[in-house]
Amino acid sequence: MKIIEGLKYSNDHEWVKVDGNVATIGITDYAQHSLGDIVYVELPELDAKIEKDEAFGTVESVKAASDVYLPVSGTVIKVNEALVDEPELLNADAFENWMICIEMDNQEELDELLNAADYEKICND
Repeated sequence: MKIIEGLKYSNDHEWVKVDGNVATIGITDYAQHSLGDIVYVELPELDAKIEKDEAFGTVESVKAASDVYLPVSGTVIKVNEALVDEPELLNADAFENWMICIEMDNQEELDELLNAADYEKICND
């Protein structure tokens, strides 16, 4: 299982890469592995305003459908359209194939997320 240092992680298995006030968000390697072969991805509209812990999309696999939750509040400024046509990209590399970018409303919400070491503990429990 791949976990990348320097990213933030949620208990719901999303990762967050922060660059200034922009957060790039996707599902973790643990999440894609647990789901199995991903066959469908639903992403939000541009300019959608989404609150922390709200579902922003859905990932469906041959096993199950799972909502994806926003780890920090913000406005969607970019979506990875490639995932709509090729959802299996998440299985290929969940960190390379981000889902959305948001402009964050409150950077303090990042303090509630996990670092790589703490996230790894959750995955190994």
